Amino acid sequence: MEYKRIQDTFYRIRSNKVFETFVISVIIFSALVIGVKTYDIPPLLTRVVSVLDWLITAIFLIEIIIRYLGDDDKPGFFKKGWNIFDTLIVVVSLIPIDNSELAIIGRLVRIFRVLRMISIIPELRMLLNSLLKALPQLGYVALMMFIIFYIYAAIGSTFFAKINPTLWGDIAISMLTLFRVMTFEDWTDVMYETLETYPLSWFFYLTFIFFTAFAFLNMVIGIVVSVMEREHSAQTDNQIEQNHDELIMLRQEIAELKQLIIDQQKGPVDVRN
Repeated sequence: MEYKRIQDTFYRIRSNKVFETFVISVIIFSALVIGVKTYDIPPLLTRVVSVLDWLITAIFLIEIIIRYLGDDDKPGFFKKGWNIFDTLIVVVSLIPIDNSELAIIGRLVRIFRVLRMISIIPELRMLLNSLLKALPQLGYVALMMFIIFYIYAAIGSTFFAKINPTLWGDIAISMLTLFRVMTFEDWTDVMYETLETYPLSWFFYLTFIFFTAFAFLNMVIGIVVSVMEREHSAQTDNQIEQNHDELIMLRQEIAELKQLIIDQQKGPVDVRN
């Protein structure tokens, strides 16, 4: 009974909006501390930043412990991907490697602490989960885009290599040039250069832009949005189902409490011969 009460206490702490806001604020402050380290700062400020960094790590450690103690399924706590990620980041941050040969690894780990924002904010988790679930469908679109890139790069290298070997020297460089065209990065300069030799080369660029920038990129956006809508709908249904179950349990408790009050009002039965 005492253990259950302690667990409920930690569960209320981890579910408290103030606690979540505090953790998010610490993550943001951690990102700022990482940014400060990239500047040339005085030795005194360097020591202050180092102390703040260890304080942030201690706060993250306490937060992980609170989340673990407040979890109903403790054996399965470390089976969840985000819990493993958070714990790994905190544990590695505790290793004193700042003045060793592995110092760069310590800095990289502290940079990745910003990603803990995803594990804290449900909306970010849903966004990432949607993107991961959309990857199989996006893979086919990416494959089709690669085929289009390859065909156009081969054509461009064949016709335009003599005009500008820097941009069209081989098929690999041509694909990089086409990526520049797709992202509209000064693509007209590339086109006008080939127009002087091939007046109809505009058709090459316009059809490529239509297939990639207009068609396939919009397909990618459409797939991601569609998966996000399904994820949001599934999350809403789960929330409704959870609220429904809680409502049923609440009604049962109210009914039991009502029956208990009725039984107490009746009092002891007076049995007379």
